[in-house]
Amino acid sequence: MKRFLALLCSLLTALGVGGCDYMNLKELRPGVSTATDVRERFGTPGMEWPNADGSVTWEYTRQPEGTECFMITIGADGVLRKIDQVLNEGTFIRIQRGMSADEVRRLLGTPASQQRFELAHETVWNWRIKSDFVSEGTFFSVHFNDDGRVERSGRTTDYRGN
Repeated sequence: MKRFLALLCSLLTALGVGGCDYMNLKELRPGVSTATDVRERFGTPGMEWPNADGSVTWEYTRQPEGTECFMITIGADGVLRKIDQVLNEGTFIRIQRGMSADEVRRLLGTPASQQRFELAHETVWNWRIKSDFVSEGTFFSVHFNDDGRVERSGRTTDYRGN
């Protein structure tokens, strides 16, 4: 039965369905699991971020419909170091005025949407996030000026459920 569930999760992951993340995460162990183990469970990362120490961080976003983005760090030795779900308060607070779009993307992963507002001279990136208070769509938004630098960030809720 466990083998069947693993096969089903692998198939759903290949199709882009993140419903098996919980099971996949339970099977991965920092310091023990390898890069191959991660790829078998999560597939090809959406982005690979090289780190100064020779490790690499792989991005597995569940945007635009999901509310998670996993940053999985693999050491230079090919062993799993850590798994972070980055769409959370601890990461949101790190978004500061003046940061570049690349710096924001490195912290939060691929946004669910991007919109350009010509009259306001800004571009807004949105990430769908979990909310304990409302069942409608809640988003963390980052506003960039024409220089591609953060002006501000905050939360919005789409009460229409879109």
